[in-house]
Amino acid sequence: MKKETLMELLRDYDSFYLYDEEVIREHTRRLKKDLPGVEFLYSIKCNPHRLVVRSVFEEGFGADAASLGEVLLAREQGLEAENIYYSAPGKTEKDISAALGRCVLIADSISEVERIQKTAAAAGVTAKIGVRLNPGFGFGGGEGGPSKFGIDEDRAMAVLPEWMALSNVEVVGLHVHMRSQVLDAGLLGRYYESLFELAERFQTALGRPLAFLNMGSGIGLPYALTDTALDTAGLGERVRELMERFRSRLPGIRILIEVGRYAVGKSGVYVTKVVDKKVSRGVTYVVLKNTLNGFIRPSLARLVMSYAAEEKPKGSEPLFTAPDAFGFCPLTADEREEETVTLVGNLCTATDVMAQGVTLPRVEVGDGVAVTNAGSYAAVLSPTQFSGQTPPAELFLTVKGEILEGLEE
Repeated sequence: MKKETLMELLRDYDSFYLYDEEVIREHTRRLKKDLPGVEFLYSIKCNPHRLVVRSVFEEGFGADAASLGEVLLAREQGLEAENIYYSAPGKTEKDISAALGRCVLIADSISEVERIQKTAAAAGVTAKIGVRLNPGFGFGGGEGGPSKFGIDEDRAMAVLPEWMALSNVEVVGLHVHMRSQVLDAGLLGRYYESLFELAERFQTALGRPLAFLNMGSGIGLPYALTDTALDTAGLGERVRELMERFRSRLPGIRILIEVGRYAVGKSGVYVTKVVDKKVSRGVTYVVLKNTLNGFIRPSLARLVMSYAAEEKPKGSEPLFTAPDAFGFCPLTADEREEETVTLVGNLCTATDVMAQGVTLPRVEVGDGVAVTNAGSYAAVLSPTQFSGQTPPAELFLTVKGEILEGLEE
């Protein structure tokens, strides 16, 4: 994204996100090219901005919806019910009733299957659903553990005869999601193999072909400069091998993969204006507009590191990926010498710190700082109501070079 464009926008906005449609198209098309035969679902929760969502759906992606609101958003964007998968724990009867017929419901618990049966019976329809399983195996091998998500594999197998006897529910697919932000194609390939084997076991017990296997997310993005990008072409080769091997045993099954950050994460940059600068006992503080309350993840990274015993603590997605997951680029009109600073925000809390002790070209009041990797899990996670500040704008750069605000066409 051109520095000049960001600096020009900084004249009108104290803080803003800018999403680049060209990057979205590039990433979504790469997945389709490298993993042919796979159908992709966009995880709306990572960035529900309507122009972002529209760009992804126009590339042929379906929707992974984590709420009724996301189901309705996908419908507004023109997706058919069979391409919207509503998977979330704790769906209420109201959620189920409103979603029935508008999407494919993914039951997250045994009691939810019962609620779907009750709701479908009242509506006089048969709901073709998926069930989310918590497999008996771990993501990297070994035995599986407890989870708030899904139904334990052994329990699902035990109640399957009861589900098959239901008059208004037909189980037609499986959904499993165990980990996000994976950059190791070999690890993902082995996980996918386990899922194909699970689908075969479940289908055998079900006694009829499954319509779909949703293998969840996992496809990650390189955040830190030391990260190695996921080999999507290599992963695609592995998936093709699996699809060929299981073709006769899982005839006609649709293979689904959810992606959120991979589609849009690199498309976004967050820009904030320098509103003050001060020195305290040898530390230079650069005060920015809307940091923790504009783009919370860099501040969360600092908070995690202040308590962590390890140099590189384990990620906790989508709140924390790594201590060095974001880059900071000063936006100045001329070249400057470097200085070591701490980037803080204008909130009345000491945790409002974006970066501590970083060496950057010098900035002054009125300049800006751009933060990378702001296209996913950014605006949606940030507490924009905190302290009654004006929230950052969300802008969209089209492939034609137009910059749109809101839902302008």
